[in-house]
Amino acid sequence: MFEEIHRKMRGWLQYYSIGKLTNFIQRLDKWLRVRIRQYIWKQWKKFKTKVTNLQKLGLSQRDAYVFASTRKGYWRTAHSKTLSYSLTNRKLEQL
Repeated sequence: MFEEIHRKMRGWLQYYSIGKLTNFIQRLDKWLRVRIRQYIWKQWKKFKTKVTNLQKLGLSQRDAYVFASTRKGYWRTAHSKTLSYSLTNRKLEQL
């Protein structure tokens, strides 16, 4: 997945001019981080897996249970503050 995103980014960067580049890269960076969080959340299919991984990321057991039982969709969950604070940009870079 990451290689495909990297390929597309290179193509987009070559397509857009330097003037539009800064704003485009910032929006693309934000979108990619949310997309990666969504992909990770989707991989944690089972409730128990979600709770375990959220606890590894620093959430308390109670908060992990509450958040793992959400009925929101993958994209909306990826935008949540809880997942953004748990899967920080620094942790995403380590992947």
